[in-house]
Amino acid sequence: MSFADRLTRIPRPHDPERAADARAVLPLEGPLGELIGGAGGSSPYLLSLIHKEAAWIAPALLDPETALAQEFDRLRATDPTQIGSALRQGKRRVALLTALADLGGVWPLAEVTGRLTEFADLSVQLALRAALAPLIRRGKLPGKTEADLDKSAGMVVLAMGKMGAGELNYSSDIDLICLFDDGQFDPDDLGDARATLIRATRTMAQTLSDITDQGYVFRTDLRLRPDPSVTPVCLSMDTAERYYESLGRTWERAAYIKARPCAGDIAAGEAFLSNLRPFVWRRHLDYAAIQDAHDMRQAIRDHKGHHGRISLPGHDMKLGRGGIREIEFFAQFHQIIAGGRDPDLRIRPTCKALDLLATRKWIPRDIAEKLADHYRVLRDVEHRIQMVNDAQTHALPQSDDGIRRIADLSGQDVDSFRKDLQARLEEVHALCEGFFAREKEPEREAIPQNAPEVPAELVTRWRSYPALRSSRAQAIFDRLRPRLIQALSRAAKPDEALQAFDGFLAGLPAGVQVFSLFEANPQLIDLIADIAGTTPDLARYLSRNASVFDAVIGGSFFGDWPGGDALTADLSVTLAAEEDYELRLDAARRWQREWHFRVGVHHLRGLIATPAAAAQYSDIADATIRALWPVVQDNFARRHGPPPGNGAIVLGMGSLGARRLNARSDLDLIVIYDPAEVDSSDGKRPLPTRAYYARLTQALVTALSAPTSEGRLYEVDMRLRPSGNQGPVATSWTAFRDYQESQAWTWEHLALTLARPVAGPKALSDQVEAFRCDVLSRPCDTDALRRDVAEMRARIAQAKGEGGLWEMKLGRGRMQDIELLSQAGTLASGTSGSDVATGLSRAAAQGWITEEAAGQLTQAWTRFWHMNLTAKLLTDQQLAPETLGKGGCELLLRELQADDIDRLGADLAEQATRAASVIDAALTDGTNPDGEDDG
Repeated sequence: MSFADRLTRIPRPHDPERAADARAVLPLEGPLGELIGGAGGSSPYLLSLIHKEAAWIAPALLDPETALAQEFDRLRATDPTQIGSALRQGKRRVALLTALADLGGVWPLAEVTGRLTEFADLSVQLALRAALAPLIRRGKLPGKTEADLDKSAGMVVLAMGKMGAGELNYSSDIDLICLFDDGQFDPDDLGDARATLIRATRTMAQTLSDITDQGYVFRTDLRLRPDPSVTPVCLSMDTAERYYESLGRTWERAAYIKARPCAGDIAAGEAFLSNLRPFVWRRHLDYAAIQDAHDMRQAIRDHKGHHGRISLPGHDMKLGRGGIREIEFFAQFHQIIAGGRDPDLRIRPTCKALDLLATRKWIPRDIAEKLADHYRVLRDVEHRIQMVNDAQTHALPQSDDGIRRIADLSGQDVDSFRKDLQARLEEVHALCEGFFAREKEPEREAIPQNAPEVPAELVTRWRSYPALRSSRAQAIFDRLRPRLIQALSRAAKPDEALQAFDGFLAGLPAGVQVFSLFEANPQLIDLIADIAGTTPDLARYLSRNASVFDAVIGGSFFGDWPGGDALTADLSVTLAAEEDYELRLDAARRWQREWHFRVGVHHLRGLIATPAAAAQYSDIADATIRALWPVVQDNFARRHGPPPGNGAIVLGMGSLGARRLNARSDLDLIVIYDPAEVDSSDGKRPLPTRAYYARLTQALVTALSAPTSEGRLYEVDMRLRPSGNQGPVATSWTAFRDYQESQAWTWEHLALTLARPVAGPKALSDQVEAFRCDVLSRPCDTDALRRDVAEMRARIAQAKGEGGLWEMKLGRGRMQDIELLSQAGTLASGTSGSDVATGLSRAAAQGWITEEAAGQLTQAWTRFWHMNLTAKLLTDQQLAPETLGKGGCELLLRELQADDIDRLGADLAEQATRAASVIDAALTDGTNPDGEDDG
């Protein structure tokens, strides 16, 4: 079916005589003539266009795509000196065709606004070129020739607002920001270039907006630029960037959501917007922007007088209550809140943004669909208002007759039109008002009698904290305080929780963002109260890393654990989104903190047990290494070329290899590379293969352990490599094999029982793993093994001491002691594996201990391990129950299934003593566990 045949909505003519006048000048009969006549009979502006462009519109309706393409080609071919009049004629034609396609129901809203925007883009480009060409020919732009006109000599025009989003009104003005790339000019010529480009900008704007006997192209507004009262109409990009970095306001951030280079040097414009990304999109969830949005809406209402009930006569469809701007603000400020964390939300069109916000579960799907439907209808009405007289107005007519005219153009009877429009405006207002500002304060819950009394001196001290220095932060905190005190009162010891919360508050560098986050998400108040009442150390950590709260509400925080592979993929995507190596290291640190925080909260709240927490901490470490290792290699390869030979793997040792990490574990690593007889790398600065991998390994250690602005990831220990600190930091595959086969000490083979490849090429990983299993399967002298382990045990005791009562790792009969015996059992049995219980069972199979003793040691180690992992969540200091507070002690008792903290300490000490006795006997050469001679 042809375009003309699909023009089915024939508006009733508001003025039959004008409709007849419109039909009289058109060589069109039947429904098509009736349609155009009806439009002309309801709109003086469209009637004038029909008279002026009758000869063009008749064939254009038969093939509009071809007609528009030919019109655009005509404009591009126009002599620049005649571009003003040519564009005005083009505007008439595009406006008429678009109006008929809109009224006739052929083009939906997105296509209507898209066609208008497409013409606006072309108009700005041609007007800019026409303004620049004579200036360049006369040598007014230093260093530029006519060949530079294709990129507008380094100047770019940013389309803002509806033009930027491809959503221009039917009779819209266009908001533009004009910039130039100052890096394209010699510093000595910058002043002359600036003056010339300012002149070109003014000429371009006049070409577009001056009203002549042929009309105008677009009313052009240049006031969205930085500080327009004192700055020129064309700014350098450097000046604009410095302004936004230091003085940019929330409304400007919102405006830049829709910003788009539409003319000039598009690549330079895209680079500018990329540099501006940190200003627009904050890394944290930006709930403080809600108040800014509310203030902006109130300022608009106060300025325009849009208060009180919605009444249709004279109602502003754009700025009035329930109007278009409310829906746009709703979408934009949800984007501002979450777009820093979710780059997919950084899109310009309003309806697409609403749909994606619903898909990402930031807003309910039904609300998104309602607002999108209302948006399309309200925009349609706005267009019909503007079609009447081509006026830049958004207000419904005051008179009944005027409203009936808009109803006619909308194809509705006036009563249905009024009823439907009133209902839509009221629903939009209700939906949006609930997000921006609740009209009634919620009733505050009563504070329980056991709530901690907040001392006056503490309140006074709070006012001195950085987080509460601004009046805005104080106002939000005052609203939050009753809920906070109530939540803290539910802690095991409310006074301790209050003091821990004080520590959290003292450490916050700023308060508005965090307090706004709490106000918008009250469940976070309960979470911080839980943490403050149980783990003050974690509360202090949160004060320095408050952005991790984003993770709680930014995704499936309490969902199923995704697993190591999914985590690796997620971090890889996160790192790929950053353009700079240092930014990637910072991104990795933020990512790791959030996932660590999740594991800690789940463990704290009893959602996961100790084994699951250890496995999850290990998954995070694995993913961090696997995602960072290729990033480190790519960055290193820029100077020194890709890895020579078959690459390198990262071997996890110790707790990482055994997948038993805790909240504060360091990483024991070995890097093994296979040179494959390649002597050096091939790059800008080639290195001998051995030096290449040594420096690459150092780069990995730095990437993991160096403190950046976002902190550090892990401490890294590489002393388990062959020859320890005396050996090379990276070991060749051949050297590793030779060393393990002929030079390795017993303790190094024991350590090998926990090793596993974590990252690197699969082929080399498989080779190393097969070799590890082969080495461990070889027969060994079990008596010599026991003597070596006994000697190692004595040396550790001499070097490390016995530790205190609550030290679970070091000391006779504690975790490390039991693990040594387990590893020895694994090595003696000729098997590989890191499971403590299995290793102890194999020690029993060797006759070193009984099966019963193996079970007792396993039970003791498990309790010590649970205790150690929980203690590391609670504090980074040596565990002391008297400093933990009641909440921390209760967490320990829950994890260890005990009733009394003192009794728990005594039980653990007794278990360690019994375990030490069993290990003493097991490692005594030539005797059985009962102390009798074997021979």
